[in-house]
Amino acid sequence: MRTLEQWFNEYAVSHQNPKNKAIHYICVPAIYFSIVGLLMSIPSGLIANVLKFNAPIIENWAVAVLLFVLVFYIRLSVAMAIKIAFFSAICLVANYYIGQVLPLWIFSVGVFIIAWIGQFYGHKIEGKKPSFLKDLQFLMIGPAWVVENLFSKKQSS
Repeated sequence: MRTLEQWFNEYAVSHQNPKNKAIHYICVPAIYFSIVGLLMSIPSGLIANVLKFNAPIIENWAVAVLLFVLVFYIRLSVAMAIKIAFFSAICLVANYYIGQVLPLWIFSVGVFIIAWIGQFYGHKIEGKKPSFLKDLQFLMIGPAWVVENLFSKKQSS
């Protein structure tokens, strides 16, 4: 299994152009956020009946999936897993409140589509194919790469 640094180095190959990187800094979190929203939109009565917490922010399919997502990140880096868990918690809370005023699934589909258009536009600027076309695991590396590049003390070029 590759290390997180190896994943980042390979991911960075197709993310050198400053405009593409800026687009990714916006669109990758937006895609992650929208997927959390879509998962939260799936009726979760089964989970709520089993857990009986009466806490819809955590009794939903997004949390169930995110637990598996965090296992992926823990295997690469506990520190990164903590950062992704924090971002995931923000996504859960924000999506919960958005769902109180808007149909969450419609909002999430809109964000998802717009963000993917942005991603492909960024790669058109870059002149390189998205990394996930080579290996689907890069769909999981993208959020970590954004977190690392935006919030680490060492800024990669």
